[in-house]
Amino acid sequence: MNDTVTAYIQDRVEWQQAVCGKLREMVFDSIPDVEERLQYGKPHYLKNGSYAAVISTAKDKISFMLFNASDIKTEKGFIRSMGNGERKVIDITEGQDIEYDRLAELLKQTSSSL
Repeated sequence: MNDTVTAYIQDRVEWQQAVCGKLREMVFDSIPDVEERLQYGKPHYLKNGSYAAVISTAKDKISFMLFNASDIKTEKGFIRSMGNGERKVIDITEGQDIEYDRLAELLKQTSSSL
C-alpha cells in the first residue's frame, strides 16, 4: 500500500476515512497485483498499467469510479455513467449502506480484461 494514499485517506473526515479504507481493502482483495498511487490528487488503482478504479472525496460524498465499464448498466441511485460510458461512478454519502460485495464483483468484472 502506498504511503501517500494512506496520508490522503487519513486527511479525510472520519466517515470518509472509514469508507475509503474499506474501498481500498476491497480493491486490493479484488484485483491481484493491483498498483496503487496518488495521481491528480486522488488514489488511483491500476492493473497491468491500465486504470481500474479511482477513489475521490468531496465535501459531502465519496465517488468510486470504475474504468473499462462500458458493459455495466447504469442504475438510478446506485451507479451512473460518466463521459462516454466507459467509466461508471458510485457516489457514497455519510450513513449510506454500501454494498461492498456488489462493488467488488463489478470491479472484478471491469478489471478482468486489463
